[in-house]
Amino acid sequence: VEDQRARWERKRSRTAKELLETEHKYLEQLDLVLTYFVTILKAKGTLKPAVLETIFGPLESIYSSSHVLSLHLEKGNLGPGLENFCQSLDLYGHYAENLEQANKTLKEQVRKNKSFRRFKKLQETRPQFQGRELEDLLPLPLQRLHQYKHFFRDLLENTSPDTAEYQKLAKTVKSVCEVSHWVQDIFDKRENSLQLLRVQKLLKGQKTQVLTPGRWYIREGWLLVVPSKGEELKRRMFFLFSDILIAAKPCHPLHLLNSNKLSCQAVYPLHQCSVDKVFGHTWSQGGLLSLSFPHKTLLLMSSNQQEINDWYRSLTAAVR
Repeated sequence: VEDQRARWERKRSRTAKELLETEHKYLEQLDLVLTYFVTILKAKGTLKPAVLETIFGPLESIYSSSHVLSLHLEKGNLGPGLENFCQSLDLYGHYAENLEQANKTLKEQVRKNKSFRRFKKLQETRPQFQGRELEDLLPLPLQRLHQYKHFFRDLLENTSPDTAEYQKLAKTVKSVCEVSHWVQDIFDKRENSLQLLRVQKLLKGQKTQVLTPGRWYIREGWLLVVPSKGEELKRRMFFLFSDILIAAKPCHPLHLLNSNKLSCQAVYPLHQCSVDKVFGHTWSQGGLLSLSFPHKTLLLMSSNQQEINDWYRSLTAAVR
């Protein structure tokens, strides 16, 4: 037991030391943004207060909470430091919600506002920035949140469960994980919106509505459609979403406007679909999937076994 405790203590001290060192580095980087951008821009009035708020969000409050945490860590007061830190964790979620708009506004100001463009370029050439741009520094709080999760978990694993500090660490890990999920959810939704928009732009015309609230993009790829009567196999691009499957074919390569687009051939709702592997259970060449809908059966083929298995898994998960 004594040996185990000594091992825990060694690992714990190492993690606490690394946490403090990286916290100092993180604060230095945030300080660059606050000193050379936020403070000076406020004083000069180069940007309107609302624009400044949109670009930097709650960055000053995030800096303050991390500064207080580092002071507690320096004194070895982990418990009180964590209690204080947990109260300001929501700032990271709000920062993530604002980040897309922040980047958009920043790009806009660089394009439109000549004095801000000059100011930004001048600040970024300072040696302290080491060649980094403001855009590289804005995502720092969210990268740090990910690191916190690992540091606090490591500290928890190497703390004796019968101490008061263990309870505070457990609470902190839970809070950090909740905010991390919140942030991940924001990024997932944003990525999904971009995928839906990309597919919508790929399809010719506006007849097929891809951009629908609650719809999630899953995958896409070329598959061969096996016709019911001995006709030729048709190569089609399929887009799988959480509620529908879209089949599309390329537009004519010489078409003036749509040569690089796809023409939607069919939209299959998944709520009344059943999926079966017709063959392809063994590691032979490729396989065949059967999709049964109330008024139609669709046979899809690929010569790639892995691809058929992947589509089978994705389709059954989407249907389920």
